[in-house]
Amino acid sequence: MAQTVGYYTEEGLLKLKTELHLLETVERRKCTAAVAEARDKGDLSENAEYDAAREAQGLLEVRIGKLREVIANARLVDETLLDLSKVSILTTVKIKNKNNGATMKYTLVAESEADLKAGKISVDSPIGKSLLGKKVGETTEVQVPAGKVTFEILEITI
Repeated sequence: MAQTVGYYTEEGLLKLKTELHLLETVERRKCTAAVAEARDKGDLSENAEYDAAREAQGLLEVRIGKLREVIANARLVDETLLDLSKVSILTTVKIKNKNNGATMKYTLVAESEADLKAGKISVDSPIGKSLLGKKVGETTEVQVPAGKVTFEILEITI
């Protein structure tokens, strides 16, 4: 299976590393204690609490493994080297919805950093994918749940 390289801001990568540290130190201890406590309650063949604790422990280990893989394949993006002539990851793009005239501003980020309320959309989202590589003045058509929407790129900044 091919490893996917992810591009992150320093803040986004730090957030992932902090979550991994929390899972490996605090949450792992909690899971181990829950398994031990359930095991002490008797017959394991009929102990639903033990089964649930083991399942939770397994899910935690899967999450830890995935985070380690993401961090191992993460690449920091140097904002000073960004080409502002076209939309790319970590650029902020001001777009105009040609259908209703509304303007919006989004920063394109990695999927794990996406936060629509903060104006951060994933480069893997339909809108993010359609904006990548576009220049100021170009338009792009995006298929969204409500139908097709046409956006015009008005401005690209950091």
